[in-house]
Amino acid sequence: MPKIETATIEDAELIFLNFMGREGTYNRAGVRNFCVLIDQDNAEAMAANGWNIKYLRPKEEGDVPTPYLPVEVSYKNKPPRITMITSKGRVPITEDLVGTLDAVDIAKVDIVVNAYDWTIRAGTPQEDSGRKAYLKTMFLTINEDDLERKYGIGEGKDE
Repeated sequence: MPKIETATIEDAELIFLNFMGREGTYNRAGVRNFCVLIDQDNAEAMAANGWNIKYLRPKEEGDVPTPYLPVEVSYKNKPPRITMITSKGRVPITEDLVGTLDAVDIAKVDIVVNAYDWTIRAGTPQEDSGRKAYLKTMFLTINEDDLERKYGIGEGKDE
């Protein structure tokens, strides 16, 4: 049975948002995902624990590569709990609405990810394994403009 672990990342900085699951150079159609930047110390510890830490190319020569963690947003087994926080309250984001997160102006986001350890072709010379991060929980606060604050998208109450 695969070993499941979690990582909590508060005040996360998300990059490469694809909550819609758009097909692209690095993404199959229908696969929802994003990446989260990780500080160097945590990146080294997570990599040592098998997490799939990647690195952005430095913008300038001599800069240190920036570590990040790819995270998949899957509704196949246990769906993630995603909550958007607005001036009117909390809005649960369902699978039908999750694609809208590609366009929101995020002020703050906290996430919990689950690790899933996988192995294919076990016991053969072609055996391959790794660890993939799946979104478990996300709370995101959005930057609202004047009209969004006036008319609101929340229900006016917390869950």
